Amino acid sequence: MDIVAVIIKVILAALTIGVAFGIAGLLTWVERKQSAVMQDRIGANRAKIFGFKALGLFHAIADVLKMLSKEEFIPAGANKFLFNLAPYLSVIFALVGFAAIPFGNQLILGDRVIELQLANINVGLLFIFAMMSMGVYGVVLAGFSSNNNYSFLGGMRGSAQMIAYEVTMGAAIMGIIMVYNTLDLQALVRAQGEYMFGGWLPKWGIFVQPFAFLLFLTAATAETKRTPFDLPEGESEIIGYFVEYSGMKFGMFFMADLIETVLVSALMATLFLGGWQVAYLSPDGFHFPWGTFVAVPHIWVAILGMIAFFLKLSFFIWLLMTVRWTLPRFRYDQLMRLGWQILLPASLVNIAVTAIVITLLR
Repeated sequence: MDIVAVIIKVILAALTIGVAFGIAGLLTWVERKQSAVMQDRIGANRAKIFGFKALGLFHAIADVLKMLSKEEFIPAGANKFLFNLAPYLSVIFALVGFAAIPFGNQLILGDRVIELQLANINVGLLFIFAMMSMGVYGVVLAGFSSNNNYSFLGGMRGSAQMIAYEVTMGAAIMGIIMVYNTLDLQALVRAQGEYMFGGWLPKWGIFVQPFAFLLFLTAATAETKRTPFDLPEGESEIIGYFVEYSGMKFGMFFMADLIETVLVSALMATLFLGGWQVAYLSPDGFHFPWGTFVAVPHIWVAILGMIAFFLKLSFFIWLLMTVRWTLPRFRYDQLMRLGWQILLPASLVNIAVTAIVITLLR
């Protein structure tokens, strides 16, 4: 066993978890500020430390302190074990999915080649979908264990929504799998390093499967349980599955939704925007289609790839936040009709068309 490689992987795992939690925590501020900009308001600006407001960034710290200081209440008759377990399941399964996301190509240290991916799984795409589907248990158990009929209905409503749109997500990416012929996300990203139309256009997923991108974006938004798909927790009209939760356990459910937002954004960047790929950048430098070559040291190639992945991730987070503050909430019958009667059949049509095109091109 290579001890150095193991230590590096452990460090990468700690950094990945820390970054995921950090971005999710920062999104509580982004949500306030982005909605304020869109609605011509100031937004969060009251919390301050030693007179410094830092554009409202301290509101995230204030939220954590408030939730930690609140009393945690368990309803009479609730199943205490399942009641306490449910929020942990929601957070853990959302975090585990990051293990298969490649956030860079390779890091060469002497004679060691370190893949910038926590778990190099040859079926990484299936692994992520398996972990995301396990998140349903947190929703169901939270509603079931609370001994509250309304939260139980919220749990059933949430699980039905998540199952419906997970099916659409799986069908939507079948076209991507057919084009690149792999379930390994690292191999899939490397396959997107090829070029089309005389070397001018990168072979990114959004260019070869634009319809699948729209389907996946819609289904992924529903999977995060965020507006306009926040029926499982729409407090203003219906009672959600975690109505009986308070304190930090309530915060864990909220954090799980934000972590899922980061996860699906990373997945969309990986599947449709080339992941860590930078247009025209090869392992030895930039090869522009008009014939110019610019040499780049290997370490900077790796750094540029990670920066590119982070920028693409940020773009999709911004897009999901923009949708969240733009569209009104669906009715539940509209939400289920969209998933089962529109998106799923459209995904199946996309699979058939992709199969026909691939067959004709061969």
